[in-house]
Amino acid sequence: MATVHCPRCRQLIDSQVITCPKCQLLLKAYGHPGIPLHRAQGNDNLCDSCNYHFDNTCNFPQRPYAKDCTLYQNIEESKLELQTQSFNQSLNTKVNNWIKRNQTLLLILALLLVCLLITLFNS
Repeated sequence: MATVHCPRCRQLIDSQVITCPKCQLLLKAYGHPGIPLHRAQGNDNLCDSCNYHFDNTCNFPQRPYAKDCTLYQNIEESKLELQTQSFNQSLNTKVNNWIKRNQTLLLILALLLVCLLITLFNS
């Protein structure tokens, strides 16, 4: 059972509870334990840092002054995720290109490995 702190009263609670047992703060959206409810800190609005606000695809009625939202997507985290995906794709492309350029070398190494294994098992 994973535990988290209630954002209002700081009580330690189960991460799947819908409301805080101590202060009754709603923690999950629409009473569903699998949908997190993102909350703004202090006087900030979630829309100020939300990806959907910046690309103008948000249709949340409280936009641009939403204090809590289920669809919130942090723009900085989105940028970091895109950079990571780009790096991973770049690495995959480099490996695939290297394998294509060095197929003969890889074939020779595989044959040597097979010969070595046969020699070891026959001894």
